[in-house]
Amino acid sequence: MDETTQTAIDRQAAATRLPDTGRRRVVVERLSPEIDGGRFPVKRTIGEAVQVTVDMFADGHDQIGGALLYRAVPEPAANADEAAPGTWNEVRLQPLVNDAWTASFTVEALGTYEFTVEGWVDVFGSWLKGLVAKAEAGQDVASELLEGAELVQNTAANNSDQWDGRVRLLEIADKLRGSLPQRSRVAAARDPELKALMDERPDRSRATRYERTQRVTVDPVRARYGAWYEMFPRSVTSDPMRSGTFREAESRLPDLQAMGFDVVYLPPIHPIGRTHRKGRNNTLMPEPGDPGSPWAIGAAEGGHTAVDAGLGTLEDFDHFVSVANRLGLDVALDIAFQASPDHPWVREHPEWFKHRPDGTIKYAENPPKKYQDIYPLDFESAEWQSLWAALRDVFLFWASHGVTIFRVDNPHTKSFRFWEWCLAEVRREHPEAIFLSEAFTRPKVMRYLAKAGFSQSYTYFTWRNQASELREYLIELTKTELQEYMRPNFFANTPDILNEYLVAGGKPAFEVRLILAATLAASYGIYSGFELCENVPLRPGSEEYLDSEKYQIKVRDYNAPGNLNELIARANQIRRDHPALQQNATLAFHATDNPQLLFYSKAAGPDRVFVAATVDAVSDQAGWVQVPIWELGIDARDAYVVEDLLDNARYTWRGEWNFVKLGPGKMAHVFVIRD
Repeated sequence: MDETTQTAIDRQAAATRLPDTGRRRVVVERLSPEIDGGRFPVKRTIGEAVQVTVDMFADGHDQIGGALLYRAVPEPAANADEAAPGTWNEVRLQPLVNDAWTASFTVEALGTYEFTVEGWVDVFGSWLKGLVAKAEAGQDVASELLEGAELVQNTAANNSDQWDGRVRLLEIADKLRGSLPQRSRVAAARDPELKALMDERPDRSRATRYERTQRVTVDPVRARYGAWYEMFPRSVTSDPMRSGTFREAESRLPDLQAMGFDVVYLPPIHPIGRTHRKGRNNTLMPEPGDPGSPWAIGAAEGGHTAVDAGLGTLEDFDHFVSVANRLGLDVALDIAFQASPDHPWVREHPEWFKHRPDGTIKYAENPPKKYQDIYPLDFESAEWQSLWAALRDVFLFWASHGVTIFRVDNPHTKSFRFWEWCLAEVRREHPEAIFLSEAFTRPKVMRYLAKAGFSQSYTYFTWRNQASELREYLIELTKTELQEYMRPNFFANTPDILNEYLVAGGKPAFEVRLILAATLAASYGIYSGFELCENVPLRPGSEEYLDSEKYQIKVRDYNAPGNLNELIARANQIRRDHPALQQNATLAFHATDNPQLLFYSKAAGPDRVFVAATVDAVSDQAGWVQVPIWELGIDARDAYVVEDLLDNARYTWRGEWNFVKLGPGKMAHVFVIRD
């Protein structure tokens, strides 16, 4: 074979390797939001917008156009692998700067949406731009007008359906190639009507679509916004030696409604094991009558789908849920996937647990701590599939009894793959389900759980007590990629966490932590006793409560002197009255001249709320705070009135910098600007 023949063969082979996309000139890249290359969905609640940005450009000087495509994705039918998606909805992308483009859409239904972006060369817009430049320079544009007529004619021909603009385009094409003076034909080309018609049906035959389709998980509004109250129903009793019942616990519900809570959260309500039962203050030697820890789940009476006899019956629980719902309260239930040695699963499914070489089941340990009353489950056991299915069915069981909000205990100690599968499975039947991840662990693990499907996450809020710490942490939560998938729930305390700040600061510390939690985060919570400023630790330096309610029944007088009931009710009412506090995306910190002070705001449309708070629970702190008057349309010389929503006090301020003094007795202001 001679060299010429070989060259021809090589060139022919090269031609067959030409890309199918060779004439797609637009580059579409760096789409946002996109989590891990599209591996995980972003999160929204019903009625929220998904603001999409993308970099989009082409070679040369041609103009380009683009569209954001989105649609709801139906859940598959029971007998189908997948459901056919609907047609795409479109929103035209608008240019920003530096080849960035943006558009948004609003999610309106629970479930899953998907979206992507498409870009194309705007042939007509490029032609029009060149025509105008030449005409304004006094050049002859007869040839250009003929080109334009052909573009318009082709658009009409390629849209031969019932589109109303087709006939009008044919008329304009005739005009562009007609005998009118060139000036008149240029004017016809520049008519905004023509541009609008051509933009309505651009030539997208060579469009470039972003390489991946993104997903959005749409949750109920309660996944974004709500005030939680954690209570042990067994403590609603007048006798510390007898468990309160669900019927008795209903007596607390009107009080929680009056304080403005949205969710009443119950620790595990199941039968409690007797083997190695823990006594008061976590002792290994319980006294007769000690109720044990609710997290030691399971006894002869049943396991994760049973109710502890001391609380009543399953019917009593159903009644509790119905009463709560009538009062506007959702019930959240603690789900802890572990078992006491007495759990029926230990007898019926020993293969679901880890065993020692001698055949005994391992109890839970976090060296040097030992939890002899708890057996962890083995998510990698040979029978992992039946185990996973049983755990999923726990959620479905309680959902059938009116509970679709779940606080999940220690999810970081269970299989991540299990959570991805299980939460998706539950949402197939209950797209309204909400899952709160109780994982006080390493940041990347907490983030992965949020990506894997948890609706909300506990956070490090309880350990962020200095102004600088809070600013840094909130910026991370609300101004980075985390805002797209990790929703914080700021619990001010839990049965396991009594922070030293509350121990040392007393009532003023409780007051300011309440205001901070309620205004920094759209979702926040407190555990029973917070309103009474309970702050006695098990020992100095310990975060465990003395006489912890986890191990005993704790009878309280919730109207005892010094309670925070009125402040809590006021804070929750402010949250309900002001949409600005029902989301986190607009949180903005403003300057102060005192490092002990925080000054920040949130906005939703015309509603804007400012908060000034001190983090010093012991001494008075004073300083100047900077109001962003340039954003508010207030002149530097103008006086304006701010009202503190906590006590209705009004102050006249002027200009950017204004003086505040805070401390014990008045730890925070929650301001709005009045006309």
